[in-house]
Order: sequence, then C-alpha cells, then structure tokens
Amino acid sequence: MLFRRLFFLAAFVLASPTLAQDADVMRAGPLDNGKMWLFENPPVEYLAETYDLRPDAAWFERARLAALRLPGCSASFVSRDGLVATNHHCVRGSVVSVGRSGETLLDDGFFARSLDEERPVEGLYVDQLVQITDVTDRVNEALAAAQTDAERAEARSTVIDEIEAEMATEDGVTVQVVSLYNGGLYSAYTFRRYDDLRMVAAPEEQLGFFGGDPDNFTYPRYALDFAFLRVYGPDGQPLDTSDFHFPWSVEGVSPGDLIFVIGNPGSTDRGDTSAQLEWRRDVQVPALLEFLGGRIAAIDAYLEEHPDEEGMRNQRFGLSNAQKAYRGREDALTNEVIMSRRRDFERQFRQAIDSDPTLRSEYGGLINRMATIQREKREIAHEFSAFAAMTNSNYSSSTFRRGFFAAQLLTMQDAGASPEAMAELEVQLRGVADLDWDLDQMYLAAQLRQFQRFLEPGIVNPILGGRTPAAAAEAIIRSSQLSSGVGATKVLNGNRLRAEDPIVALVLAILPRFNDFQSASAGLNEQEAEVARRLGQARFAVYGTAVPPDATFSPRFTDGVVRGYEYNGTVAPPNTTFFGLYDRNASFGQDSEWALPEAWLPAPPDLDRSTPLNFVSTSDTIGGNSGSPAVDRDLRLVGLNFDRMIEGLSRDYIYFADRGRNVMVDARAVLEALDNVYDLDRVVMELRTGSLVETEAEADTMR
Repeated sequence: MLFRRLFFLAAFVLASPTLAQDADVMRAGPLDNGKMWLFENPPVEYLAETYDLRPDAAWFERARLAALRLPGCSASFVSRDGLVATNHHCVRGSVVSVGRSGETLLDDGFFARSLDEERPVEGLYVDQLVQITDVTDRVNEALAAAQTDAERAEARSTVIDEIEAEMATEDGVTVQVVSLYNGGLYSAYTFRRYDDLRMVAAPEEQLGFFGGDPDNFTYPRYALDFAFLRVYGPDGQPLDTSDFHFPWSVEGVSPGDLIFVIGNPGSTDRGDTSAQLEWRRDVQVPALLEFLGGRIAAIDAYLEEHPDEEGMRNQRFGLSNAQKAYRGREDALTNEVIMSRRRDFERQFRQAIDSDPTLRSEYGGLINRMATIQREKREIAHEFSAFAAMTNSNYSSSTFRRGFFAAQLLTMQDAGASPEAMAELEVQLRGVADLDWDLDQMYLAAQLRQFQRFLEPGIVNPILGGRTPAAAAEAIIRSSQLSSGVGATKVLNGNRLRAEDPIVALVLAILPRFNDFQSASAGLNEQEAEVARRLGQARFAVYGTAVPPDATFSPRFTDGVVRGYEYNGTVAPPNTTFFGLYDRNASFGQDSEWALPEAWLPAPPDLDRSTPLNFVSTSDTIGGNSGSPAVDRDLRLVGLNFDRMIEGLSRDYIYFADRGRNVMVDARAVLEALDNVYDLDRVVMELRTGSLVETEAEADTMR
C-alpha cells in the first residue's frame, strides 16, 4: 500500500520526460502508462494537485452522460434537442448510405436545411453510459473452481453472459462487462442505446479528410473533420437532452488551456510485458503491414479502372489509415528508448512482486511464464504471417472464402461430421457475397503472394503451377464453379462439390498447415490470456487505480493542455487557421490532395480566414477517440478529436506527453464554416443557443 501511495504522489509532481533533455530518459516515468482515466475511479487528487481543479460528482456525471459511443468511434450530445457531433470520417459510410439517386454526397457534402430534411441513417446507433457496476467478485468466484485455462475461459464467458443478461432488464438498454487491468477489475457498463439517428450535416470528404493520406497522422493540419447527427426519441421527435449535453464554445481555447477529451479509446498494450512487445515488433506488426500493403495495392489497381466506386474509396481509406498506424507502431517498437522504459517498468513491477511474500507466492514467475509463451509463439511465426486476415470478409477474395468453406465441408464430410455442423458451414458458404470480378482476382493474387512469401515451396509451387500469383489467381477464378454466388448455389443444390475444383484444391493444399496453426495458436492464446489476467491482478494489487488500465473501447476521459511542439528543426503552432488551408491549396494546386471544393473557391467574402481551424494538446488519445468531444474545465465543447501525430502512435505501448500530440477540429472553425461557407444558419443558431431551430427561415428571425 505504501508503494502505491508513493507511486501515485510521484505522478503529481513529475511530468513525462522530454526525450531530448532528460538524462534518465531510459528509465520508466510515473505517467508512462498514460492518463486514460476511468469514470468509476477518477483521479480527483491528481486533478486537484495538477490543475487546481476539484470536479464534483455532478461534473463527472454530466461528462459521462453527454459523451457517446458510436460504432468504432466517439461522439457527444451538443444541444438540448439530441444534436450529436462526431467526425466526418466516423460516419463516412452513413453519408454514402443516405444518398439518393444522382447525389454524390462525399463530393458535395450533405446539409439538412430544415428538420424535415434530416435523413434516417439505417443501422446506426449511439450508446450512452448510464450506470457502472463493479462485478469483479462475482466473476472471480466463477473462475475459482476452474482448473485449466480452457475451463477458466469458458467460466469467464458464461458468467459474463449471465451478468449482461440479468442487468439488461429493459428495452433500449445494453450491458457490457468490461475486463480492466486484464481481469484485475471487471465493470458492468449499462448503456442506453439510441438507434433512431438522422443525418444533419457533413462537409465534403475533401474537407473532412483534407490533405488525404499524406497529411494523415501529421500536424500542422487543416481538416474540417466534423459531422452532425440527431437522435430521435420513441415518439419520433428530437430527443430531449436538456440535462446532458456539452454547450458549444464560441470562445474556444488558447495555448496552455486545460482540456479533457472524453471518449472510447479502442485498445492499447501498455500492460504487455517486454517479451510480448518484442513478439509484436518481430512478428505481428510486420505480418499485418504485409497484409495491408498487399490489399492497398489491389484496391489501387482496381480504382484505376473503377475510379467512381465510393465504397472502395472508403475501404482504401480504412486500410491506408491502418497501414500508417502500424508503421507508427513499428517505429515505436524499434525505438530503444521506448523499449528500455518498458523493460524498466517491468523490472520495477517484478521487484514490487518479489519484495512482498504474499504477492510473490501469488504472482511470482508470471513474467517469466509470459516470456516462455512468446518463445513458443515464435515457432509458428511464418504461419501467422501467411494466414493473417486470410478470410477477412472485407479484404479477401470471395472465391477464396467460398473455397475455404467448401474445403472444410469436404473434410468434415470425410470425417463423418454431424449434419448440424455441416449445415452451419453450408450457410456460411452460401452467404458469401460476390465481389467485382477484377477485385476478386486482385485479392486472391495478394493472398497467393502471402503464401508464396511465408510458406515453403513444396506447398505453394503446386498451387502456382509455374505461374505468377496474378496469373494463377485469374486462372483459378475463371475455372472455378465457386467464383460466383450463383455458381456456388448450383453446386450445392446439385450435390456437386468436388475436391478437384481449383479453388477447393488450393485451400485443401494449405488446410492441414492452417488447422495445425489454429490449434497451436488457440492453445497459446488461452495460456497468454490467463497469464495476462493474473499479471493484471498483480498490477492492480501493486499500483491500484494510480495506473489506468489499458484502453478497452469503453468510456474514459483524459486530461491535457493545448501546446505546440518542436519538429523538423522548427516549431509547430498550437493551432492552425483557414489561412493555412488556402495556403496548402495554393501551394499544391487543385490536382492534389489539397484541392478545395467549389464552395470554397474563391474564398467566400465573409469567411474569416484567421479563425482557428485545428489545434493540438497533450491529451492521451488513441484510435476509438475519433469524434471525441474536447471540453474545457466547465464542460464546454471546444473541439472534436480526430487524429494524432505519427510520433504519438507509440501511445499504443507508452505515453509521453512530449512525444506527439492529439489533433482536434476547433469548435470555432465548425461555426465559421457552417455560417459563412455552407450557410446552414439553423444549425449555427442551435449550437450557439443550445436549442432546436427547425428551419432556415426561423434561424433568420433569430439573428
């Protein structure tokens, strides 16, 4: 307990070191594990000591209820009438989905000029965290009787399902039991789900993703990455959110200001041991970069022939975003400062366990056991790389996936599998949707290149038959009866599934190796999860809530200050302006990633180009925080988080206040664009007043 108190107090008086200046840079710092704080355990003393801020329970409740979780992203209520703000890139697919014949909403944007014009978004929802319940004791009781890793995994899954079912007692409520500290703590989060969402406003994609991939994960930035939705209640009217929303700030922020980013950070690995990080560095990240590079190349080739495919543009964006992210992770994992600090934290952690007889008897040896598991995982590294994302439904050949299910069907048939198991696989085979013929070939060729690189020639050469992967892919798809959904249906209905079909033969050639890999990987993953769970309990026993748990795509808040930084021998400002937007356009031209849409050229006469556009802070954010509200100490919304710098991708594994920044759209820029470019006065007035304005005519009377 004394160790925990001393560790927590150190966090008050020490800042994460500046890499270039601190002589002890290779040693672990008190905030290396970050500042993704839990609402159930807010660091009240830390906030008081660091910022002279003492938020009460009402402050935390309002912050929690105004923040929302959007699938894959974050959002927030920003008016009294259900208006929701998030990033454009978080709802890019929804913008496409509400489009009507002849509309190109990614190119032109969408702006509902009256309440009646707000368009329903099918399938989209937001979740609001309304209750948090500690269920750690109940989960641990269920695990106590389990004897093996598999039994513990089954017991954990069963008790969590029971808790979630018991607590979800009313319509419109969903419950998620979240494992924190790798199982050191379990919280049951009760969410109210709102699924009647309407599209209100979204700028052109060219503004939302201004600068494209070259600017992604960089700063200075000039992106207008915002969008507005509205939640409607069961009565079909805009939801009353009078008691829980973030008022929109018209004053914005200044350098040095405290802000909080409230959202749902997706996943971090700060609790990993050094051996786990080394496995990620040497095996996982290179394999995923290989997969991403192959699929991006396939989509680029496809888009050269089909440039108007908006859906593929979205997929390409997602892959390129992931590729840049993994390159940043690769850079972090090969950075000796970062790895040394993680090893030093592990050394301190091990010492804390070994110095306490009770902790040593319970948790001693776990770090060594984790290292042994990582060594065993390295023995199947080639298979991991060959089969990475092999049957991903978004980025793999539809013909290959049909062949995969078909080969499994034939194998199970030979083994005398039950009709029920066979029927389930047949449903999966029939459910594979067709891809465009050209894209299907490109994806299959990319998969064959993975096999060629990571599997031995004795397996791959017979598949290729002396052909290039591209030529083999074309020949296989042209001659396979499973290259279309119609063909697959005929084969299944006629009971004519044969091992000789080219795509089935391909899968059968790699299936024994794949099955062996799956079996070995599943066993090692179960062992790793159990050791990680116990290490999480040990960390919680040593440090308590002084160290926040890894991100879990559940609600968190993080503090930071608005601050520029040094880079490339110069200084990046705390904020950029619309002047910079136009400068980038003028410097690179209309045929570049910095092209401006028609509505922006020439600059509208009333547009104040000195308005802050993007700004940066030291807040601890990660993927999943996209769309998160950035609020001041009075919970006024000052920005929307949309990115972090590539240097900040090290935050998957460690937090440095001065390594990278998170990047936000300034609230003032959103108002300026809505008012003087898009002329959407009714939304401007709603943001300024907090109350619904139904039509543009009504907004005009309020000016």
